[in-house]
Amino acid sequence: MWCLISYFLFILAIASVSVSCVCSFNKHAEVPEEGFSVEIFHRDSPKSPLYNSKETPYQRLARAFRQSDERANYHFSGNSVSSNGSTSGMIFASGAYLMRISVGTPPFQILAFADTGSDLIWTQCLPCVVCYPEANPLFDPTKSTTYTYLPCQNNACPLLPAYACSPKNVCLYGYIYQDQSYTVGNMGTDTLTLASTTGRPVSFPAGIFGCGRNNTGVWYSNLVSGFVGLGGGPLSLVWQMEVSIGGKFSHCLLPLLNKESGTLNFGRDATVSGPGVFTTPIIPGDKPTFYYLNLLAISVANTKINYPPSNRAGLSPEANIFIDSGTTYTLVPQDIFTKLSLEIDKVTNGQRTRDPNGYLPLCYNARTLINLPNITAHFKGGADVQLNLATTFIQVADGVICLTFKPSNPLYGGIFGNLAQANLLVGFNLVEGTVSFKQTDCSKI
Repeated sequence: MWCLISYFLFILAIASVSVSCVCSFNKHAEVPEEGFSVEIFHRDSPKSPLYNSKETPYQRLARAFRQSDERANYHFSGNSVSSNGSTSGMIFASGAYLMRISVGTPPFQILAFADTGSDLIWTQCLPCVVCYPEANPLFDPTKSTTYTYLPCQNNACPLLPAYACSPKNVCLYGYIYQDQSYTVGNMGTDTLTLASTTGRPVSFPAGIFGCGRNNTGVWYSNLVSGFVGLGGGPLSLVWQMEVSIGGKFSHCLLPLLNKESGTLNFGRDATVSGPGVFTTPIIPGDKPTFYYLNLLAISVANTKINYPPSNRAGLSPEANIFIDSGTTYTLVPQDIFTKLSLEIDKVTNGQRTRDPNGYLPLCYNARTLINLPNITAHFKGGADVQLNLATTFIQVADGVICLTFKPSNPLYGGIFGNLAQANLLVGFNLVEGTVSFKQTDCSKI
């Protein structure tokens, strides 16, 4: 596959136009003093153009869990080869939540996956050599008065996991995905505009993003044009806006079967404050993209189960779980899952049964359940986050209720998924290096 990516990079290098300027990084934007918010919605919400009214809620859940299995396998084992022969993490070719963002002048709106587990911003662009079919027009850089190609000497180019430099000084990128999907193109800069929920758009000049000229994959929808990375790496949207938003963003995610939309907040509006706020430090990890946390224990009702330190190569022992908006369930080591299961059995006294789709291993016959216990995640710094019962246990079929946790290989860490984050206001402070949680009805903010 890397030979294919290299070939496409070579073709782009020959076809690239010359560059007459060196683009800067992190230009200021005029952000409202109070900050701003944008709409974010699950791909299976009725708010989403991807919503399929013919699917049952159980079918939507099954697809979300299947994609999460693939995503988790990528996070812990996916690697690609960069242009200089080094190994670097692949980006996973799927997401759970969508947002709208505009590129260029005049603004050209696209629908993209918003993902805290990836960094690169990219969209399909004209002329497109090999593109997956789209129902909507593609972005044409020649129609934007503010678009420029990113030159190779820009300090953003070497930050790409896989890049090359064209003879005409254009920075080229190639990303391979877990399922052998890929996006290949040139990096550019242009104005990025977000439609605030207040009605006042917020524009960021010289945003750095990928113009995909060769893109393919079985996951793509003909209504989704690309990705908006919200991860911790320097090419993500939040780091590019860091100066303007004070390094603060937050999200309030609604469960995938909810009919409303959630919010993605930036700047002062993203501050998580007031009674009931719990804050924990972000732990540096092997990949700057991921927001690693230190999970100390998980409680089932009043019984606390200690969570082990990480023993993965390249990670601090404290970096034993990362928070991810694109993974549906929560992933924990096998021995922890076994202990959780035993404690939940004691509280529920319910009859075990199987998930008919085979994705979740701890399930009960709903007619036998007497009581479902509260689950609390205890993070470093006294952040005792009680998870919402309605998304910790979820009905996956008629009469079948399952815990939305899964076991992983003992050598792996954990993933704190989006069902665990549902109806929590989750705030990221990149300057202070913290994540904060607050119980919130996300449909009302």
